[in-house]
Amino acid sequence: MPGPSAELVQQLYRTPPDRFVAARDAAVAEARRAGDPATARELARLRRPTVAAWLVNLLAIRRPELVADLVQLADALRAAQRELRGPRLRELSAQRRAVVGALVAEVRKLAAAEPEAPPAGRLPLAEVEATLNAALSDAEVAEQVRTGRLLRSATYAGFGEVPRPQLRLVTGDEEQEPEARRPVRRPGVQREGRDAAPDRAGERAAQAERAAQRAARAERARRRRALDRELDRARADQQRAEDELTEATGQERDGVAVLDGIETELAELERRRAVAEQDLSRAKLARRAAERALTVARRRSGEVEAAVEALAAEEGDADAGGGAAD
Repeated sequence: MPGPSAELVQQLYRTPPDRFVAARDAAVAEARRAGDPATARELARLRRPTVAAWLVNLLAIRRPELVADLVQLADALRAAQRELRGPRLRELSAQRRAVVGALVAEVRKLAAAEPEAPPAGRLPLAEVEATLNAALSDAEVAEQVRTGRLLRSATYAGFGEVPRPQLRLVTGDEEQEPEARRPVRRPGVQREGRDAAPDRAGERAAQAERAAQRAARAERARRRRALDRELDRARADQQRAEDELTEATGQERDGVAVLDGIETELAELERRRAVAEQDLSRAKLARRAAERALTVARRRSGEVEAAVEALAAEEGDADAGGGAAD
């Protein structure tokens, strides 16, 4: 039976964790409606990833070429560790830090493009980084990362695949056999003469070599603890800086919103001011026209009043003349 398609599974594991269960259940219901109970059962067995695992899955699905480079680097690191090639191992270790840092930055960018991803300050990037480092040390983790179906973040507490070397002890000009190949001496049998001194010298050299190894391991462990403490401090500083960035970004966004509101209010006030200025201008024109009309009316009234007075005077003169005639 074919089961769910790879595209459908990828789509589910691209879904943010808080919506994974709903998306999976919808796919199960669709498979049942299509009469495919086997696919429905397989889909129902898919489990929701953590946020950190989802971010790693997003990287594997969106940027598979980068994860392929990570897997290739992991193979090269393990090969260098097995062969104890110091210079090559140091070169790959530097490359490892650069690659992991670039991948974490890419994860942050991919998350920013997801509309329902957590805010940048709440992304579990430390867990993502630990998972990528684990993939570089553990082939099984690397394969899980490559498939894009990781369910939870991973960590790796060891130092990689480093086999115990076969030590060759040199005393003077004589090169002794590796410790693992040296013949076993039977109890109670002691070599006499010239053979006893080289044997004791070889044993002392072996003890010195083992003590040097223990000291080297202790020094590496001390350095590892110091680096772990420094890494914890650096990650804490990074988290604080990301939190401060998130808060500052929110404050900036709020300030922009307030300024936009004020700009909108100013634009409305400017519009209303222009309308009021136009109304005032029309009122001034109307007043001037009314003043001119009033002047004309007053002049006309004076003229009419003068004409009336003149007519009255004429009438008075006429009446006076008529009386004298009588």
